[in-house]
Amino acid sequence: MNQPERILIIKLSALGNVILSLGPFAAIRAHHPGADITVLTTPPYAGWLARAPWFDHVISDGRPAWWDFAGMLRLRATLRAGGFTRVYDLQTSGRSSRYFRFFRADQRPEWSGIAPGASHRHIMPPGAWLHDIDRQYAQLAVAGIAERAAVDLSWSAADLTRFALPARIALLVPGSSAHRPGKRWPASHYGGLAQWLAARGIVPVVVGTGSEAPLAGPIVAAAPGTIDLTGRTSLPELTELTRIASVAIGNDTGPMHLAAASGCPSIVLFSHDSDPKLCAPRGPWVRTLRAADLSSLPIDAVSALIADAPGPILSA
Repeated sequence: MNQPERILIIKLSALGNVILSLGPFAAIRAHHPGADITVLTTPPYAGWLARAPWFDHVISDGRPAWWDFAGMLRLRATLRAGGFTRVYDLQTSGRSSRYFRFFRADQRPEWSGIAPGASHRHIMPPGAWLHDIDRQYAQLAVAGIAERAAVDLSWSAADLTRFALPARIALLVPGSSAHRPGKRWPASHYGGLAQWLAARGIVPVVVGTGSEAPLAGPIVAAAPGTIDLTGRTSLPELTELTRIASVAIGNDTGPMHLAAASGCPSIVLFSHDSDPKLCAPRGPWVRTLRAADLSSLPIDAVSALIADAPGPILSA
């Protein structure tokens, strides 16, 4: 009896990057319907991805620190023992490319990625720039996967009863990578936008990680009645919030990718720190605004886009 293919997909982080790989995950599964597929990721996403329909196994210790020699040896042993016949490195970082060398030369699986020596190496032409989703599909095409797949988040569901939410909400996402503060529209601007929403009968709901809770304070102070859920939602709960929200407004950060992918009308704010042509969230209705310095982006530029979003957002 033939043994099934054993596939490894590498996707370590961060949340936005994981979301941008949901379509490629599905495309890999569709191309290898009978394969045994493992995803190598990191702890923040392991439990969530374990619920997804594309993977049979999840390995969560995918990024030991460079000085953690024991951790590196442990990961090498795990990968060697996996019996993988093909690897799709969708992280395509220097770190994940080094994992190619974890395998003995005479036992290396087929490898899709950018690692030198890979059997299905993807090399971007000089001067070429692609959005990350398009780049991943170009990589998969080199490995023989020509068909794209729709993003389906039906598996990421949760009960929101404990939050006692009102009928009409808008999500505000004021956070982003802590080491890149230039990606953040000022909390005072979000506070003014929260006032604008509240005046139209829409309750602002602030979401983000626990470390981003200080950003919610000025917003709640500016618009009493704003609901602060920073640090209180799991990824399934966050997905469910994006399903019921009238609109989501936020910086270039992971929850906005989730909102867009789930179909929530999304307005994403970019500074000089990132380029929407390369990494903007994708979904049925996504609009981007960009300013070199986000503090110069006026509130009325954002509210004007909210007024144009689909659905009865501003109706009573």
